[in-house]
Amino acid sequence: MGIVELTDTTLLISSHIILYGSAANEELAERIRREIHNMWNEPQARIHRKGQLLDVRFQITAQYRADIRPEEVLGNDDPRNNYFRVEPEAAGNISFVDGLGCNTGYFLLENLYEGSTTAAHEYGHTLGLPHPHNVDYRGKGVPGIMYPRGTWVDPAFQYDPQQSPGKKGGTLYPIHRRVRQEDIDDLKLHRLPFHDGQAVLGEFSSIWHPSPFTGEE
Repeated sequence: MGIVELTDTTLLISSHIILYGSAANEELAERIRREIHNMWNEPQARIHRKGQLLDVRFQITAQYRADIRPEEVLGNDDPRNNYFRVEPEAAGNISFVDGLGCNTGYFLLENLYEGSTTAAHEYGHTLGLPHPHNVDYRGKGVPGIMYPRGTWVDPAFQYDPQQSPGKKGGTLYPIHRRVRQEDIDDLKLHRLPFHDGQAVLGEFSSIWHPSPFTGEE
């Protein structure tokens, strides 16, 4: 979720990632910020809106909040804020968001290694992007950021390039995903209703995730 600001030449999407939970810290917040910011700006995307060609840029900030309370998440009214609990275990053993175009979710720590692209992928969900319907991407080159684990890809983009497609090691190794112009196009930014030069991308889910260890805060 984020705020979109319109100028004469640019659409600037601003989002703030807030981490909490036993496995969260400032270093991880910076790693996630850097991954999302760099990957979503990498394509140097442009869109057409009302006859204008506009640059699309992302401004991502992040912080770790050890002192956060459920009331802040439940009552937040700033569209920039996206809240993620980070823990060494998760339901389904996977990172997730609470819905497409939402502002809350949950990160499994082991998914957040350097270069994993998990944070950038989940950020795409917060902006409203789903997984593609066809997860057989063979013959099409570098997979886009929204392709999930389990996608069939060319050997060079598998965990194990020598493995047969679909077998263990024969599916998408997430480090190879990239944000493309097509991903920006799928956001349908030209359709957003702007008021005083601003629009909101996504909606508030405002779900607080309690600790999986105690069931408490």
